[in-house]
Amino acid sequence: MFGMDDIPKFLFSFLLIVPIVSLIHQLGHSFMALLFGGEVNFTIGKGRTIFQWKKIKLKSIYFLDSVCVYEKLRYDNRFSHACVYAGGALANLASIFIVNSLIESSFFTANLFFYQFVYFSVYYTVFSLLPVRFSENASSDGQAIFDVLRYGKASCNPD
Repeated sequence: MFGMDDIPKFLFSFLLIVPIVSLIHQLGHSFMALLFGGEVNFTIGKGRTIFQWKKIKLKSIYFLDSVCVYEKLRYDNRFSHACVYAGGALANLASIFIVNSLIESSFFTANLFFYQFVYFSVYYTVFSLLPVRFSENASSDGQAIFDVLRYGKASCNPD
């Protein structure tokens, strides 16, 4: 049961772990888009912009979502777009394996931070790959991968 002693753990997860996992997810999309010669705009959070450097923006409500928008892939085909859409989940999976390997090798010690990090990374991976259409203009990564491979329709907006 959730009690008062769980509030610090909740805030820790909500304000630190989930934004880190989201950042890794969006960096995966960005990396893949750049790998295929795309231009990337990267935004962390919602609200007013508090910091901007080139095409990277940090918003005031940093823990509420992040987004990577790409355009003009040099290698513009179904496969490259599918890779960009899958990039977020791949980055989350890679981070899980890296953290677990570092714990297994005793470089890190197992603790609440790493447990929650892996937990939310698995959550992000699974739910991003479920093929769901949220609206006419927005869908999950899994749905975007399906659409681009099946119909050749790229939305250029992972997540």
